[in-house]
Amino acid sequence: MTISGSWQRTARGAGLLSPDGRIASTIFAEMSALAQTTGAINLGQGFPDEDGPAEVLEAARRAIADGVNQYPPGLGMPVLRQAVATHQQRFYGLTVDADREVLITAGATEALAATILALVDEGDEVVTLEPFYDAYGGLIALARGVHRTVPLRLPGFLPDHDELRAAVTDRTKVILINNPHNPTGTVLPRETLELIVELAHEHDAVIVTDEVYEHLVFGVQHVPVATLPGARERTVTISSAGKTFSTTGWKIGWIVSTPELVTAVLAVKQFLTYVNGAPFQPAVAVGLGLPDSYFHQTADTLRAKRDLLSQGLEKAGFDVTVPNGTYFVVADAAPLGYRDAATLCRELPGLAGVVGVPISAFCSDEHAGEYASLVRFAFCKKVDVLERAAAQLARLGR
Repeated sequence: MTISGSWQRTARGAGLLSPDGRIASTIFAEMSALAQTTGAINLGQGFPDEDGPAEVLEAARRAIADGVNQYPPGLGMPVLRQAVATHQQRFYGLTVDADREVLITAGATEALAATILALVDEGDEVVTLEPFYDAYGGLIALARGVHRTVPLRLPGFLPDHDELRAAVTDRTKVILINNPHNPTGTVLPRETLELIVELAHEHDAVIVTDEVYEHLVFGVQHVPVATLPGARERTVTISSAGKTFSTTGWKIGWIVSTPELVTAVLAVKQFLTYVNGAPFQPAVAVGLGLPDSYFHQTADTLRAKRDLLSQGLEKAGFDVTVPNGTYFVVADAAPLGYRDAATLCRELPGLAGVVGVPISAFCSDEHAGEYASLVRFAFCKKVDVLERAAAQLARLGR
C-alpha cells in the first residue's frame, strides 16, 4: 500500500525523508539511543534534568486538586493571558491587551505551527536563519511554502546583512527568527533586528519571532523585535514556559500579537490541539509573576554551567564558541582531526562517554558542509553531570 499525502512534504522539509521515500531516523533519536545503550552522558537533547521552581510545581498540584482539569477557554485561561501581558509590560515595556492580543498554545511548537499554517500559502516564501530548528523546515513545507535561509557564520554566528537583504523579497510572506538562537546560542544584535523590521516594512512581510530562550541570556540584553519602532503591528511573538521554568513536558506556550493576527492564528490553532494543559496554565502564571531574582539567578546558574562544560571542551581540544544565550554550546571538532562531526558524535560515547549532536542536523543539504565539523552540546544539566562530562571530555586532549 502506498501512503501518500502531506507527510512526505513535511518530512522532506525537515530533512527526514530518505532517498527511497521512507522516514529517516533523526540524528537526535540516533544519539539518544546511543546514549541509552552505551550509558554515555546525553548532552545531545536540550531538556533540563532538574525540576523547576517549587512554587510553580505546587501551583500545578493545587490546580489539579481544585478541579482545574477540564477544557480551558479557547484563548487560554484568563489568569495566564493576564500574566503574559503583565510579563511583557514588566520586562519589555510593551502594553498588551490580555483579552485580544494573547493566545495560549500547546508549547511554542504549536504556536509556530498554527502561525505558519495561518499565514503561509502555497508558493509564499519564508526566510529563516540557518542553522534552523528542524520544525521550521517541516512546517514551512506542510504549508506549501518556500524556505529561504540566511547562514549564520563564524565568528559569532551572525548573519551578513547583505545576504539578509537579498533573501527578503516581495515574495517573502514571513521572516521567522529564533532569538536567542538554537542551536548556535547567538543573541542577535539590535542592528540586525532593526534591519529585519526595515525589510518587513519594505516587502510587507510578517515577522514571526521565536523567543523561548528570552530569559536565558548571559551578559547581553534580549531585545524583543516587537519593542522596536514600527515592529509591533506586524510581529507575532512566540514564547513558552518550558525553558524558563524547566517544565518542557508541560507544553504551555503563547503568542502575543495584534488582535487581527491573533484571530488569524486562532482560526488554525483551534483545529490543532483545541486547548491544552488546564492545571498547568495557572501554574505558569505563578511562574511569570516570580520576582526578578528568580530570572536573574536562573540565567546566572546556567552561565556557570556553560562555563564548566566549555572548559572541558577546550581541554579536550575543541575550538569553542561561547554562547550568549540558550542551553547550548557549539564546539568545532576540526582541531581533533574530525571534519565530519556526525562521525565524531557516533564515536564520542566510546571515546569519552558523552553524546552531542552535529550542527549539520540543523542545516539544509546546501549549507550543511559549512558546519560539518561543529557539534552542539547541551549544558542544561545538573552540575555533577556536567563535571563528569567535562572530565571525561578532557581526556581527549591528553
